[in-house]
Parts: sequence; structure tokens; C-alpha cells
Amino acid sequence: MKFANRLIKFNYIGMIYLITLLSIFSCNSSANPGNSVENEGQGVYISGTVGYPQSGNIIVEAIENNQAVPYDTITLNEDYTYKHFVKFDQPSYFRLNFYGKQFVVVILNKEDITVNVDGNKRDGFVEVTGSSDHNLIIEVQQAMMEFNNSPEMMNVNQNFNDARNRGDNEGMAKIQSDFMQMRKAHQDELAAIIRKNPTSLAAIELLSNNNVIETDNYFDLLEYVVDETSKAMPGSPYVMAFADKVKSLKVFAIGQVAPDIELPNPDGDIVKLSSLRGNYVLVDFWAKWCKPCRMENPNVVKMYKKYNDKGFEVYGVSLDRNKADWLQAINEDGLHWTQVSDLKYWNSAAAKLYNVTSIPFALLLDPEGRIIGKNLRGVALEEKLASIFGE
Repeated sequence: MKFANRLIKFNYIGMIYLITLLSIFSCNSSANPGNSVENEGQGVYISGTVGYPQSGNIIVEAIENNQAVPYDTITLNEDYTYKHFVKFDQPSYFRLNFYGKQFVVVILNKEDITVNVDGNKRDGFVEVTGSSDHNLIIEVQQAMMEFNNSPEMMNVNQNFNDARNRGDNEGMAKIQSDFMQMRKAHQDELAAIIRKNPTSLAAIELLSNNNVIETDNYFDLLEYVVDETSKAMPGSPYVMAFADKVKSLKVFAIGQVAPDIELPNPDGDIVKLSSLRGNYVLVDFWAKWCKPCRMENPNVVKMYKKYNDKGFEVYGVSLDRNKADWLQAINEDGLHWTQVSDLKYWNSAAAKLYNVTSIPFALLLDPEGRIIGKNLRGVALEEKLASIFGE
């Protein structure tokens, strides 16, 4: 397992311009609060310098339905500078198209911004200043890079690799547990940064990406941003999409009753998840073809043997496509608990219901069917069950 050097990804809602956006947010730029625009109508000034201008105009493109649509044009001055007032109804995403050579995605809100570019190649120099949305993402990105490149993280990676080479499973589990504590403190820091600017599309952007913050642990922050952006940007499609996402996530938030699942077991009998009420239940999404799932299975088997007679059950949901493969893995791994599958791979009814897009994925439920843990694996699952059953 490799903990450090994670890719920093910002997934703009409903957009396909991730690479372009990430390229501008990886450049160094100093904070420069924008000036509010008065008596000009709704909009802001965009200004800047083009180092190597080409022929033609700079095109301002609105991003609509995953497409960059021509919206306005900017004429470059003879001294290679430009300044143009762009009108819009509400904060939105735009792309500056410099002669078809370089593209810069920006959030236009209430502040004038400056965009300086090379203008001659896709990966050329770019600097964005004056945007609080941009600055928020820069601040979060820098905090993530500092964490990933810290001496502590380097030691974690080195110690984990050493333990793995020795075959020291207990050592690996201990290092993983230590890492999770470090990561929780880091995520608290990121959440605090985002909370400082909750009325921005950047806040929505950051909270829409689970690589930045594990949203399950910060659901109050998600709801806070929904409330604040809804007041600041009523009617914004980005805010409404985010609000819908948070609403759907709430179904699986800690403390919520997990939706029921009804799928056939290997004998073809329909078994409901709710039939296991009265027990602590691990709802475990897995498959024969999933190597990480198979690696985690021995730990689940260990926990099942230890706590089954005390009220711990497992409800395994396979995303296999072939019944023979499914049964083979059950027998090879000794998964002698409730197993169900409709053998529809990622189209599994349960996977769709639970929004499962990667496995292993697991939820721990209390005897009333309420979610009390998510993706608890290895030492984390052992510690949680030990705290439940008093050991």
C-alpha cells in the first residue's frame, strides 16, 4: 500500500476539463483580492498578459453540459495585454481559449481576475490571481502536498514497505492504523480551510471529490456549504446539483438506517439484509476478481469466527458475473456467512442502490440496521468490533 504522493484531483461537477483545470491550479500565484465591479451590471473584468500571442481573438467559452461553448471574445492590445468585462447572471465556470493553443478554466464570481499566460502551448506558463475560489483550491492543494511530502509520511511509506518485505502483517496493520490517525488530523485541517469560504463554487468542488476529504466524516460541513451556497447563489445549477448529491449521500450517512437489500443466495433463495436485524452486520461488497477484496477476506473470516456467537454477522454482496467463480471464491476463502448476488457485476441492483463504484466497500450496521461504520478494514474493523463486544 502506498499512502503518500496521492494524485490531487479536482472533479468539477458535470465537467470534463479536469486536466486543464489542474494545470492552472498547480502553478504558484500570490493572493490578490479582486475588486468588486460596480455600475457595470453583473460580471467581472478579466485582464492579463499573453507572452506569445497568436493571430485572432481570445475566446471566452461558457462550460455547458460538458461542452465549451463560445460566449464572448477578447481583443489583445498591441502591448500584449488585455482587459475585458464579461457579463454573466451567476457564478459559473468558464474557459479562456487562447488561440486554440492554451486553455485555462476559471470560476467567475464577484471578483475581477488576472490571467497571465504563455499563450503558445497547452502546458505553457499560466498564473491566475484575484480569485478567492482559485486561492481556496490553491490553499487546499498546498496543504495536501505538504502532508504527502512530509518527513512523517515518507517514514510511513518506508516503514510500511519494510514490514511488507518482511511479511510482517501485524506491523503493516499497525502502520496503517497510525497512518489513518495522521490522515484524520490532516483532513480536519482541510475541512477547516474549506469552512472559511463556504459560499464558493470552489468549496463545492473540493467537497465533491472524495480524494480531498472523506465526506462521510464531515457531513456537517457538506450541509453547511449547501446552506451557505444556496443563500449566496440561489438557483445556481452547480449548487442544486451539489445539494442533490448531499441529499443522496445522507441516505448512507452515519446514523442512518441502511436501505434493505433483497438478492438471491447461492441456492437461489432471496435473502433480505433486514433478516439479520438484531445483530451487528457487516455489509461487504466484494468479488472473486477483486484482489484487495480477497486480501481482506482473511481478516473478515477472523472477525466472524471471533464474534459470530456474540452477535456479529456478515452479509456478503458479490459483484461477480459467473456463479462458478462466485462459489469458488466462497469456498477458497472460507466465507461461511450469508452470501448474495444477482451476478450482474457493476449493474448489481445492490451496487446501484448503495452507489458502490469501487470495491471492497463495506458498511457496519448496528442491531437496528443503522450505519455505525464505513469501510472498516484490517485493524480498524478489529478495533471497532472489540469496542462493541467489550474486548
